[in-house]
Amino acid sequence: MPQSTMGDLTPSTLGRPRAAPFWLAVLLTGIGTGIAAAALTRLLEMVQRLMWGGPGASLLDATEDAGAWRHILVLFGAGLVTGAGQLILRRLSSGNGIDTTAAIWFHAGRMPALRTLGSALLSVVIVGMGASLGREGAPKQAGAVFANFFSDRAKLSDEQRRLLVACGAGAGMAAAYGVPLGGALFSLEVMRGMLALRYVLPALLASVVAAAVSWLWLPNAPTYLIPAYPASVSSIAWAVLAGPIAGVVSVGYVRAVTWADRNKPQGWRRLTAPLLGLGLLGAISIPFPQLLGNGGDISQLAFTNQAAPSLLLTLLVLKPAATVLCVRSGAPGGLFTPSLTVGALLGASLGHAWSWFWPGVPPGLFALIGAAAVLAATTQGPISTVILMMELTGRDRSFIVPLMLAVATATLVARTIEPRSIYDARLTDEEVDARQKTRERPAQ
Repeated sequence: MPQSTMGDLTPSTLGRPRAAPFWLAVLLTGIGTGIAAAALTRLLEMVQRLMWGGPGASLLDATEDAGAWRHILVLFGAGLVTGAGQLILRRLSSGNGIDTTAAIWFHAGRMPALRTLGSALLSVVIVGMGASLGREGAPKQAGAVFANFFSDRAKLSDEQRRLLVACGAGAGMAAAYGVPLGGALFSLEVMRGMLALRYVLPALLASVVAAAVSWLWLPNAPTYLIPAYPASVSSIAWAVLAGPIAGVVSVGYVRAVTWADRNKPQGWRRLTAPLLGLGLLGAISIPFPQLLGNGGDISQLAFTNQAAPSLLLTLLVLKPAATVLCVRSGAPGGLFTPSLTVGALLGASLGHAWSWFWPGVPPGLFALIGAAAVLAATTQGPISTVILMMELTGRDRSFIVPLMLAVATATLVARTIEPRSIYDARLTDEEVDARQKTRERPAQ
């Protein structure tokens, strides 16, 4: 094998040429991403307390206690911050920002550092104010920036940089939610699109270091607290039927987000569209405060059967619409937890209907399986999703059979209809086709 090609490969041992700079870059990326994730999480919590009050309370509790005018004013303010922030970012950094997925696949992992970090800070602020987007987008971007920085210092090849940027993004996920194994698999399966053996160790090291560092400041505990739901014949039968439905719903959701991203405001509308869009969200959130934030609170209620079926069905329509509205308005933010929430609402709604025909399954189990199915189908990462759900809930074997059946069938149906994942929203059709051909190329 030519020396130049050998230099492009991931050094599988410390005895390989230039192994030390590569592995040091992986380690430093994990450390930097863990610190950044902890700082961004604390900033989000501070913004939430300032805007909504209620120290120690969840966003849902705080918004339920807030007055109607506070909903409108805070979300109108979030729109103002979004518009002004986008204009400032364009002035600080020439050209357009590069999405992390596009950077990995088509720009050798290179991203504009200042604009990317500015977008991460902006997303944390507006999500803390109530935008219906996820908080994991900012740590992912921070991890990608650190990976780029250390790639430059270590003089890594383009292929090594691609891998390190994917590992940095996955490490951001791992640190934000305390999911080291899920974050590692997410970086490979979803961000890099390849579960090659030589990629596993860098991904694991970056994610576990980032999670461990973040635990110095953030709680080391499951994100969702649920009982140990037992699997049953009823839940398995339901999972087989609900999985394809989740796949079809996921396709519609991905296409709606893609449409919204492609039609983001341009020119002077960058300032007015967020004001109108987030202001409208503030008005709708007066009777439905569950629409604000990333959706984690309503997912927790669905997982523990603390929400009425009528509310779940209503939110199944309104929550994804709120996320699409935020994306269409130009607001930056993550899509991981909003996708999980759509699945929880879908699963809970279908589960309540199933219980009329075959009672006996805890309603929260339907929500949990539905969340996994939609998350896997929208990210097109079934393996990482299964592990992420285990780490997010702190549970493993009790519900694994129906969960895996739903994940597999939902992902298969979604991939058959739509090759684009939720993280491909900013890719053109030609880029999606090129990415798909590369992923399906036989291993050499």
